[in-house]
Amino acid sequence: MPKAVVIDKIEGKPGRVYYPLKITKVSKPKPSTHELLVRITHAALNHRDLFIRQHLYPGTTFGVPLLADGCGIVVETGSSNLDAQWANKRIILTPGRGWAQAMEGPEEGQYAILGGTRFCPLGTLQEYLTVDASEVEEAPDHLTGPEAAALPLTGVALMALQLASAVGCNVFVTSGTQEKLDRAKELGAQGGAIYKEDGWERKIAEQLPVARNYLDAVIDGAGGDIVDRVVKILKVGGVIVSYGMTLGPNLPFPMSAVLKNIEVRGSTMGSRTEFRSMTEFIATKHIRPVVSRVIHGIDDLGQLDGLYEDMKRGKQFGKLVIDVAQDESHGLESEEKSRL
Repeated sequence: MPKAVVIDKIEGKPGRVYYPLKITKVSKPKPSTHELLVRITHAALNHRDLFIRQHLYPGTTFGVPLLADGCGIVVETGSSNLDAQWANKRIILTPGRGWAQAMEGPEEGQYAILGGTRFCPLGTLQEYLTVDASEVEEAPDHLTGPEAAALPLTGVALMALQLASAVGCNVFVTSGTQEKLDRAKELGAQGGAIYKEDGWERKIAEQLPVARNYLDAVIDGAGGDIVDRVVKILKVGGVIVSYGMTLGPNLPFPMSAVLKNIEVRGSTMGSRTEFRSMTEFIATKHIRPVVSRVIHGIDDLGQLDGLYEDMKRGKQFGKLVIDVAQDESHGLESEEKSRL
């Protein structure tokens, strides 16, 4: 029987507990009329997957396969029409449900992301799954398996850098080490600073062009005192996009930001329409998501735990990927290069 990886329930309070991983056997699903049967080849971690093991993510549950990022091969379809369109195609799964196209946010009451919660029964850390045909995109041909799996939720900071650079923006980054800053510059960053150092925002300011010495937007996943730090280098009417608050659930908003008409905009992923547009842009510009490390197979839970440890310690630069099918097609040599 096919296998999946879930979390196993143990006693402990949210934030203190760390649920162990568990391999479970599941029945091989059969696609209905509008569905595809997908053999998952690769899946990738995100910080939410770490939070789920700590019971710090809404809807955390047991028995639902983990992970939202994944790519695979369509091995069966539910109709002849779908067979003509999707048979044997390499696809990327959309990671969210409940947000079709509205610019403001999800149209439905409960927006859900795949993997590990009661809000959606699907997760990508399994060998096979069925999915509605409307919830997949063909993987850009230039991407390796690990790169394709890394795309859906993306490593936000690095992908924001790559996307913004591809449309001609001057991008400045913060990171925890000089090594990571140097690698970001190789991906197109104009400059940056180490956020662990006092006054990092002043170091960013010193690197801005004389003719345009301000930022239009800040994309942030940490929260904390980010508004206080960047308000002086944001333009009047500038935007701070917040996609997470790893430093805590509150974001102070000082009067100095009010007087500059600074806007804080929350971001909870994006719509199905935006996902398609992003995938097309990635294909057109031949952008490659950054992959930090790849492990092979799902039987060795110690290896899987090692990826979570990388994320805990912030060791990764790019996405952490599992080669679920131990697939040797579509660019193994390129996959190895992407890990360096």
